[in-house]
Amino acid sequence: MGGSVKDVHSKAELDNVVGSGAPVILHFWASWCEASKHMDQVFSHLSTDFPRAHFLRVEAEGQPEISEAYSVSAVPFFVLFKDGKTVDTLEGADPSSLANKVAKVAGPVGPGEPAAPASVGLAAGSTVLETVKEFAQENGSAKVENQGKHGLSDALKKRLELLINSHPIMLFMKGSPEEPKCGFSQKVIEILKKENVKFGSFDILADNDVRDGLKKFLNWPTYPQLYCKGELLGGCDIVIAMHESGELQEVFRDHGIETNASNEVKVSEAGSGKGGISESTGLSSILTSRIETLINSNPVMLFMKGKPDEPKCGFSRKVVEILRQEKVEFESFDILADEEVRQGLKVYSNWSSYPQLYIKGELIGGSDIVLEMQKSGELKKVLAEKGIVQKEALEDRLRKLISSSPVMLFMKGTPDAPRCGFSSKVINALREEGLTFGAFDILTDEEVRQGLKVLSNWPTFPQLYYKGELIGGCDIVMELRDTGELKSTLSE
Repeated sequence: MGGSVKDVHSKAELDNVVGSGAPVILHFWASWCEASKHMDQVFSHLSTDFPRAHFLRVEAEGQPEISEAYSVSAVPFFVLFKDGKTVDTLEGADPSSLANKVAKVAGPVGPGEPAAPASVGLAAGSTVLETVKEFAQENGSAKVENQGKHGLSDALKKRLELLINSHPIMLFMKGSPEEPKCGFSQKVIEILKKENVKFGSFDILADNDVRDGLKKFLNWPTYPQLYCKGELLGGCDIVIAMHESGELQEVFRDHGIETNASNEVKVSEAGSGKGGISESTGLSSILTSRIETLINSNPVMLFMKGKPDEPKCGFSRKVVEILRQEKVEFESFDILADEEVRQGLKVYSNWSSYPQLYIKGELIGGSDIVLEMQKSGELKKVLAEKGIVQKEALEDRLRKLISSSPVMLFMKGTPDAPRCGFSSKVINALREEGLTFGAFDILTDEEVRQGLKVLSNWPTFPQLYYKGELIGGCDIVMELRDTGELKSTLSE
C-alpha cells in the first residue's frame, strides 16, 4: 500500500481511495509555492515511515473541484482521513505537526513500536527541516494564524471598516498585485485586470491584526476577499464564477464602477431605477410560469446567493440583515442552486444582478436600493402599504409573556396537568400559599422554550418570575417555602 506518494487526478479517484476506509493523507500543493516543495519532501519521507497509509497529492489549482470540496485557500494544506471520514487538517509548513497528525491517523510505524514520528527528523534530513521551519516562520501556519481574541476591539473594527471602504473595489490578498503570494490571490488579480477596473489592495501577510480580524469581522475565514462598495463579494471561487457568468461585470456596473468591458449586457433604460418586466422576454412559458410562481410564493421573497443563515455574498447578507432589522418574515431562493432560475430571472425582471427583493410580486430592487429605502423610511412605508405586518421579535414576545402576570410560571404541562415532578412541586407550593399566578406550557412552543433559557441564563424548567424578574427554579422555590419567605417574596 504505502511507501510512495501518488498523484490524484480526479475527485472520483480520491473518493474511491478514501472510501476504502484505510488511512489517507492528502497533500494540496502548488508548483509556485516553495514551502509546498519542501513540505513535499517531508511528505514523501512520511510515506515511507507509515507504509499502512495512502499518501496522495493534489495540485490545488489543477484540481479545483477537489480543492473546493475541502475549502483549500492556501498551500501547503493537508487533509487526513480514517474509516472514510475526514478526521483532521493542517495548513502551513509545519513538519512536526504533520508528523504527529499522521502518526495518530496511520498508527504505529511498525509492529510493537509506538505511534510517534520519531524517525521523521532523521528521515527528512536537517537541511529540509530547517528550510521548512524558515518558511513556516515567514509565511505563518494554521496554528499561528488561528490564535487571537474571539472579539474585536472598537479600534480594530473601525480600522477594518476604513480599509474596506478605502476604494470602491478593495482586495485583501496574500502579497501585492505585482507579487501575489498565493495562486488564489493571483487568479483574482488576473480577473480584475480582465474586467479592466481600478482597485485597491491590502497584503494581509503584512498585518496579523487585519488578517485575523477580517476573518471574524464578516465571518469569512479565507483569503483573498474581494469587496465592492464596502460589501463582501466573496473569495476566489465566487469571483471566478461571477466573472465567467458575466455577473461580476454586472455588479460593478450596477454599483457605478466604470469598466471598459466590451461584452456589456443590455439593461433597462438608464435612470429607470427598477427593472421592468418586458412584454416579450423570450423565456419559455414553463420557465416563466415557474419564475412567477416563485416570486409570488411569499409576500416578501428574496432571491439571493446562499441561504439567510449562510449568505454567499455580502450584498445578499446586507438585505437579509435589513429584513431582519425590519422584523419581516420572508422566504428566500438560493439562485446558486438553480442556474435556470438564476439566468431566467435576470431576463424576466430585466434586473441583471443579485440579490433581488420582491414584495407582493413586485420587484423592489437590489441591495443598494433596499438599503436606501430603509435609511429613508420608505421600506417601512412600502411594507405597511402592502399589508406586511412586522414579526414580533422573540425577546419582545418573551418579555410580554413574563410580564403577563405578576407571578408567572414557565413549566412543563399545565397547572392542572403538570408534565414533570419539578413543575408539580412548584404548583403545589404556590397553591399552598394561596397565590394567584399565570402559567405557560413550554412543551407547546419550542421557540419560547429555547429562547427563555438564553434570556434568563437559566437552563432548566420550571422558571418562576415575579414582576418580570426571575426568582428561580424548583430548588429555590422549595427553599423559600421551607423558610416561610415564598409568599412575602411574591407579594412585595
